[in-house]
Amino acid sequence: MPNRGFTLIELIITVAIVGILAMTAMPMIEVTAKRQKEVELRAALRQIRGGIDAYRRAVSEGKVEKKVDESGYPHRLEELDQGVENSLDPNKARLYFLRRLPRDPFADDPSLPAAQSWGKRSYASPPDAPQEGADVFDVYSLSPGIGLNGIAYREW
Repeated sequence: MPNRGFTLIELIITVAIVGILAMTAMPMIEVTAKRQKEVELRAALRQIRGGIDAYRRAVSEGKVEKKVDESGYPHRLEELDQGVENSLDPNKARLYFLRRLPRDPFADDPSLPAAQSWGKRSYASPPDAPQEGADVFDVYSLSPGIGLNGIAYREW
């Protein structure tokens, strides 16, 4: 009766085939992970920018006090989730524009607060050279990376 088992050559070939399949799957896994982070980045930017626009709308409706020399945008990013006083409400209830401030998914330091994980552009700074200032007009990712679409994350 012949031996029923695998020869050493059959085992080596099987391991080599499995290794080749694993090597071809790794780039796809990396691209999938990067794509997921990009989806999170896009959603976070949309959410924060929506909160900034809602704040600006509240200022134009008179719900948030604005001084003559101010732009009408929040002074700090944290005001969106920590709230501001409603100047039209006699009880001075707070207005909230975000439930929670999302973090930049590409931020390197997880110990940073969410507001510090973003780059901030003031109303007075030009779009091609964003700088912080007296208000928060827009946010952008501080990541030096480039997206799958070929555009730097800072420009999203």
